[in-house]
Amino acid sequence: MPDVILPVLDEARAIPWVLERMPPGFRPIVVDNGSTDGSAEVAAALGARVVTEPRRGFGAACHAGLLAARAEVVCFMDCDGSLDPRELPDVVAPVAGGTADLVLGARAPVARGAFPIHARAGNAVLARAVRRRAGVAITDLGPMRAARRTALLDLGLRDRRFGWPLEMVVRAAAAGWRIEERPVAYLPRVGRSKVTGTVRGTARTVRDMRKVLA
Repeated sequence: MPDVILPVLDEARAIPWVLERMPPGFRPIVVDNGSTDGSAEVAAALGARVVTEPRRGFGAACHAGLLAARAEVVCFMDCDGSLDPRELPDVVAPVAGGTADLVLGARAPVARGAFPIHARAGNAVLARAVRRRAGVAITDLGPMRAARRTALLDLGLRDRRFGWPLEMVVRAAAAGWRIEERPVAYLPRVGRSKVTGTVRGTARTVRDMRKVLA
């Protein structure tokens, strides 16, 4: 029964859509990272476990969720409506079955505007850098992913900003993990993304991730 860690910052409008699509046996842990729109209350009212992480940062929220999780296998995904939780079983299967240590959901846009060109270009640059430096054949640093909880804790991830997803892949590769991708649909998110919604947000994310590579 995997735990699903959902970092949240003002996602009250999207939370119901996400939680109602959570597959049976997958337990949502909503990590509120300073929302002012009642996200935590909405999630709690719908039965999700809510964790509060006052330190702002995507990595800080993900790490708080990882510490709160108790399942052997944990998943991470955005809670903005851009990813469908019903695809989680396909991402989890190789980890649960013992054929992979880390599975990333490679995003395939299914609607116009789901993956803006500036965000897609930044992602491609980073994925290429990871392939070259870490020897991992990935195409996307996707926000939907699955791994074993204790193994992730043992990696000792330190970044608490937007470099956290990249650091996970780089450290996992250095530790000899088997890393795979599974295609997942990428939908237009509810509201504007803090990461891909603007060129500035994408540039900030790329900057954080380049620090990890450095």
